[in-house]
Amino acid sequence: MTTLDSPSREVVREGHIDIAGTAWPLYKLEALLTGILALLALFVVTGTAQTAVLGAAAATTLVWWVRRIHYRRRGA
Repeated sequence: MTTLDSPSREVVREGHIDIAGTAWPLYKLEALLTGILALLALFVVTGTAQTAVLGAAAATTLVWWVRRIHYRRRGA
């Protein structure tokens, strides 16, 4: 018989969110949300999937790196 012990409540570091027991850095979630919103907006505006995908990829990458540097400098 399997028992469920009470989950340990580890302190999640500042700048992280606990998702399914894993600490996700905020910059990753911000980049993913930005990419999804950019994809939808560009697809509605341009009507072409190629432009929307490339634009969303560029926006996601830019937000990923800028926010990562921001959180690293703030934490240091």
